[in-house]
Amino acid sequence: MNPFAYQRAEQAEAAVHAVSAHGSKFLAGGTNLIDLMKDGVETPSTLVDINHIASLQKVETMPNGGLRLGALTRNSDVAEHPLVRTNYPLLSQAIFSGASPQLRNMASTGGNLMQRTRCAYFMDTGFPACNKREPGSGCAALKGFNRMHAILGATDEGATSPHTCIATNPSDMNVALAALVATVEVQGPNGKREIPFADFHRLPGNTPELDTNLKPGELITAVILPAPLYDHAYYLKVRDRNSYAFALVSVAAAYKLDGRVIKQAGLALGGVAHKPWRSLEAEHALTGKPPTGESFAKAAEIALAGAKGYEHNAFKLALAKQSIVRAFTLAGGAA
Repeated sequence: MNPFAYQRAEQAEAAVHAVSAHGSKFLAGGTNLIDLMKDGVETPSTLVDINHIASLQKVETMPNGGLRLGALTRNSDVAEHPLVRTNYPLLSQAIFSGASPQLRNMASTGGNLMQRTRCAYFMDTGFPACNKREPGSGCAALKGFNRMHAILGATDEGATSPHTCIATNPSDMNVALAALVATVEVQGPNGKREIPFADFHRLPGNTPELDTNLKPGELITAVILPAPLYDHAYYLKVRDRNSYAFALVSVAAAYKLDGRVIKQAGLALGGVAHKPWRSLEAEHALTGKPPTGESFAKAAEIALAGAKGYEHNAFKLALAKQSIVRAFTLAGGAA
């Protein structure tokens, strides 16, 4: 681990000012950042500790019936909050699906949004080819062991392309927030702004080294949930083992009924793309349709349109479709 300086901030404005120096990083729970520092992937010159900013530690109801989750609220507190469990069970289920209780007790809401990929080629500096870590160096995953990697939204022009990246976003919480149509509140050198969750994370495009659309120096201050949109929801996570493993495929499935047909649907996938993959086309295809296996299967085909498998992860194509049908079926209460 490289030497680094440490500062503590007790106000959001002070934290933003302190991190304006090149190479500085915000520190909350540190459950991902510290590991990356130990491995030499992240080498910040200064850590700005934001854990003592009281304004970021609150869960507050909104006038419109929504909920504001302060960026420092711990994952375990959010998952167990009565209003989250009652009005946003999808979020509670997703958080409980991720990590261990010890990690959930430390990990913050804002930090969860900032998780970096667990691609082994990114996390191990012994592999020189990683366009996310060293743009222009190539992508070892493309021709390597890519079982956990993306099948949607990837860039794969070639192993030596400066843009090639088939890494995935590892967060469970992010998948639920995408389906729940959340908003991210941030504060930076130029003031405050809100980012729709769909626009917060990035596909690799021409800049695979960038995970989010945050501007330099911006601090996540809260995640805002709209008033509850759905009356049926389920988070399904498919993984190699049923404890503390990252998703091969995960599905946040939700819908609201109007009589016997779906009035509004939410669908987001994890483990398949560089960002939580929300399929608006599949959601629209479910609108006005009955909540049946046939409707869900058609939506699954639409959601996976354009997907591409690689040597070790082509199984995800069928797995993702089956998981979508299963998640929507479980959302309706059927086993």
